[in-house]
Amino acid sequence: MLDVAGAVAANGIDARVAAHYGSFNAEQLVLEAGDGFVDLSHRDVLRVAGPDRLSWLHSITTQYFTDLPVGRQVTALILSPQGHVEHAFTGIDDGEAFTAHTEPGAGAALIGYLERMKFMTRVDITDESAALAVSWRPVATDAGVGKFDLVPREQFAAYAEAAGPACGVWAYDALRIARGEPRFGLDTDHRTIPNEVGWIDTAVHMDKGCYRGQETVARVHNLGRPPRRLTLLHLDGSENLLPQVGSELRAGEKVVGRVGTSARHHELGPIALALVKRNVPLSDELDAGGLPAAQEVIVDPEIGRHFRPLKG
Repeated sequence: MLDVAGAVAANGIDARVAAHYGSFNAEQLVLEAGDGFVDLSHRDVLRVAGPDRLSWLHSITTQYFTDLPVGRQVTALILSPQGHVEHAFTGIDDGEAFTAHTEPGAGAALIGYLERMKFMTRVDITDESAALAVSWRPVATDAGVGKFDLVPREQFAAYAEAAGPACGVWAYDALRIARGEPRFGLDTDHRTIPNEVGWIDTAVHMDKGCYRGQETVARVHNLGRPPRRLTLLHLDGSENLLPQVGSELRAGEKVVGRVGTSARHHELGPIALALVKRNVPLSDELDAGGLPAAQEVIVDPEIGRHFRPLKG
């Protein structure tokens, strides 16, 4: 969609799609009204086929895949033995295969891990990034706000014409950050556990059987007190700056967390997501990459669930 009139390319990991098409504030309003779509065609796509695919995914991820209904969008995580998030993906099953997408550049590592875990299982894993493009629409689903579409690339122009108006990733990120929805690898790091970032709500099934890392997730869920909490930062807007992903979050001279993604929200102003140490008082004003920041906790630090529904 970068050849559309008015398109301005994003930067960093999103450089292959549009940041906006003229006004990221107006585009936020379009999405909030339930209209439009966001081009996320730079995301990596993979397909897991074969008769054992659902039972196999059920055994190695945090999600409940057994008897997954056709067409239901689900998000799943793969954890380390210590419960740290190593991979995250979202997808749907069409009755013959489960097609998933993940962050740009994360697909090769995810496919590599899945290939190593196949053993004698009847599954076939392929990279479909060259064939399928991802789009997002603000449609309410059981999994939260928004629906991802997987569109054959040769049909994307026709899809865009029917689904328009097009909105950029800056508008998408502003609304996502305000809802408290983290992006894997940007709002998370190598130490992140699902309980810290609210993924207990959307990507972890607490009543399924054993999977790698389950012991950590269950212990923290039952006893509470994860090491960090996902926090919405309200940034000082006096300067035309946003912190870089991974910037240190400081209380005075002490590093108390890391900053994730940031954006300019049409109502809230400049905001960001951050992982903050559990014992940092909410009343503390923090420094987010050189910008003063006030805190709003959006994930209950005791049980890892969102304080407010993921909507609107």
